[in-house]
Amino acid sequence: MQLTTATIEQLDWDKMDGLLPCTVQHPLTGEVLMLGYMNRDAVSASLESAKVTFYSRSKQRLWTKGESSGNVLQLHGIYADCDNDALLVQAIPHGPTCHLGTRSCFAEAPAPLLQQLDELLASRKDADPEHSYTAKLFAAGVKRAAQKVGEEGVEVALAAAVRDQKELVNESADLLYHLLVVLQASDTNLEAVLRVLQQRRS
Repeated sequence: MQLTTATIEQLDWDKMDGLLPCTVQHPLTGEVLMLGYMNRDAVSASLESAKVTFYSRSKQRLWTKGESSGNVLQLHGIYADCDNDALLVQAIPHGPTCHLGTRSCFAEAPAPLLQQLDELLASRKDADPEHSYTAKLFAAGVKRAAQKVGEEGVEVALAAAVRDQKELVNESADLLYHLLVVLQASDTNLEAVLRVLQQRRS
C-alpha cells in the first residue's frame, strides 16, 4: 500500500509501540540506503514536506534527514508491507546518506550490478590504456566509444532479427557496457538516464 495522509491510521502502530521500522531505497537504482524508524508524525511530516523525516530514538524527537548536513532525502513514496507494520521509503539522496560520508549506510553491501559497472568505468578514466580496455576507449575519445555503441547496436539488431538468443544476450551486454562508457566519456552517467526514464513514466 502506498501511504497518503488518509491511510496513515491503517498501519499497525500498536504492534511496535508507535514506531515502525523504515527501510530507505533509491527509487532509480534499487540500492538500500539506510534504516530508520517512523511514528505517525514522521510519516505525516515526510509526506507534507517531501523530505524524509524519522523519529530519532536517541533524541526523542522528529529528525529530518539532512537537517544539519544538508544531505536530504527527497521523498518519492512511502509503502507499507503486507502486515502494515514495516515501511519502505523510496527517496533520492542529495549527497551522502550515511553520516560517515558514504552513499549508503550499508557501504560494504554491493550496489546494484549496473551501478557497480558504471562506477567501475568511472574509476578507469585515468587508468593506464595499456592495461585496461576501458581506459583505452576513454583515451581514444568519445567519438571512438560512440562508434562502438553503433557497432554493438547493429550486432544486437542482427542477432534479434535471426532469433539467435545467445548472441542477442551477449551483444546486448556489449551494448550496455559501451553505452555506459559513452555516458562517462560525456561527463554524465547511468543515473541521469534513469531519471529521464522515470520522468517519462510519470
